Amino acid sequence: MPTAELTRKTVLLANVKGVSSRIAEACRRSGRDAASVKLLVVTKYAGDEDVRILAEAGALGLAGESRVQDARARWTGQGPLAGLRKSVELHFIGHLQTNKAKAAAELFDWVDSVDSLKVAAELSRHAAALGKRLPVLLQLRLNDSPTQSGVAPDAAPALLAGILKLPGVEPRGYMGIAPEGASPSELKAVFLKAKAAYDRDFRGPGNYLSLGMSGDFEAAVEAGSNLPRLGGLVFGQ
Repeated sequence: MPTAELTRKTVLLANVKGVSSRIAEACRRSGRDAASVKLLVVTKYAGDEDVRILAEAGALGLAGESRVQDARARWTGQGPLAGLRKSVELHFIGHLQTNKAKAAAELFDWVDSVDSLKVAAELSRHAAALGKRLPVLLQLRLNDSPTQSGVAPDAAPALLAGILKLPGVEPRGYMGIAPEGASPSELKAVFLKAKAAYDRDFRGPGNYLSLGMSGDFEAAVEAGSNLPRLGGLVFGQ
C-alpha cells in the first residue's frame, strides 16, 4: 500500500475510533449499552477513495447518501464503489421526490427520510414490483423551519398507520434533524420529544431512532438515538 494511502487509512480509522469512543461515553453517561448504537457514516460528500479505504478496512457497515442519481453513479455499474456495494448497507438520507422513488427502491437497502404517504406509496409500489419489502424510517419535523421536511411528532401515528397498510415498505422507526443553532437545553428537549414518539410507536429490536449529526450526536445518543449520522468527523483531516 502506498505511503500516502496508508497515512490516510490511519487518519480515517482513527477518526472512526474517536467517534465510536465518544458514542460509547455518551452511552455510559445515559446508562445504555454502546453495542445498541450503530454508526451511519454519511458518505455523500466524501471522496470515493476515502469511502473505499473505510469499506475495505471493514469500518463502513452503514453508508448514507442523499442524492439518488449520484449514489447510483458511485455504487452501481461501472461506478468507483460498485465492487463494494454488497459489503455496505446503503441508506438514503435525503429528501426523496416521488419521481426518484423507483430508482431509490432499486438501489437502497433503507430509505430513512419518508415524510409523506405519497412518497411511501410510490416506494411501496416499486419495491413490491421488485419483490422487496423496503425498510423505511419516517422523518419527524423537529423545528419550525419552512424548509424542513417531516411530520410533526403528534401527527406521526396517522402517517405510520397509513404506511403500515402498504405492502412494499416496512416502517422501522423515526429520523429527525435538530434545529440549527439550538442550545444544549433545546437539543435535549427536541431529542427527548422524538424519543417519546419512538417509544410510543415502535417496539422490539431492529428498529431505529436516527438522531444526531457531527455537531450534536452525543446529546442525541444520550437522549436515546441508536443510529447517529456522521460524515464530517469521519472524513475530516
